[in-house]
Amino acid sequence: MEESIHGSSEKRVAVVTGGNRGMGLEICRQLAAHGITVVLTARDEKRGAETAEELRGLGLADVAFHQLEISDPAGAARLASFIKDKFGKLDILVNNAGVLGVTTDVGDRSILRETLAGKDAMERAEWLRQRTTQTTQEAEDCIRINYHGTKTVTEALLPLLRSSSDGRIVNLTSAWGLLRYFSGDEFRQELDDIDSLTKRRLDEISRLFLDDLKKGTLETRGWPTDPLYAAYMVSKALVCAYTRVLARENAALRVNCVHPGYVETGMSDYTGVLTAAEGAAVSVAIALAEEGGVTGAYFDREQVAGSFL
Repeated sequence: MEESIHGSSEKRVAVVTGGNRGMGLEICRQLAAHGITVVLTARDEKRGAETAEELRGLGLADVAFHQLEISDPAGAARLASFIKDKFGKLDILVNNAGVLGVTTDVGDRSILRETLAGKDAMERAEWLRQRTTQTTQEAEDCIRINYHGTKTVTEALLPLLRSSSDGRIVNLTSAWGLLRYFSGDEFRQELDDIDSLTKRRLDEISRLFLDDLKKGTLETRGWPTDPLYAAYMVSKALVCAYTRVLARENAALRVNCVHPGYVETGMSDYTGVLTAAEGAAVSVAIALAEEGGVTGAYFDREQVAGSFL
């Protein structure tokens, strides 16, 4: 279930969710290369443990693995107990784990690069869309994992982050989580009213979306109406709103969310235009930024966006 880890409590400690592949793996590698003690988490125990061992084999000794299914409250509590017993605090949490909530069929992967050669980001995204389907269950899983999973892990680890002298939370989001993708004003305005928004209300909004999705009435209350990616858009809009609520309620912490760009990972079926290392570098830079920076912000790559709209 877990491994011992080298180092002392004087070093900064980071947890990265979804750390066994793609951008999550790169975030772990880059943080460890900066001298951070990293707890790599992943749902698959065998693959996660093997990945941590591979990183240690690269000379990054202070990397350990702990199994975590982010939407499982009991698993998040076990992770919190491990961190508390081993370190007594947590300095950095990078909520990277997530799903797109669709099924894609890109055909022969051995010729994928050749197929996509010369296509820009928009053309690649449209090419992928034409090969994508979604079930209601996949949409439900998207909300459960991306929003509720992020919230479950964060709430379990918040006491430990508050024990740090400079706690940081970085939530991975997407430009598709911006409120401009909502087709009406009802929830766009509510999700942007950060002074009034609560975690309980965010949970209620997630349930309302799924109810409307099942009834086929997304247009009625102005949800995103994209037939394939509405659930992903709403899940990431909820993550952005949750980030702002956390920042408001935890002034001693720095809580931000980041859109890493269109990254070439398994989540994008390797159709992205940025490498996993390039995508990861943004989250790492935010996690390691000098004290006293922004909180409650949305980063579009390296730039702080002035609005979530």
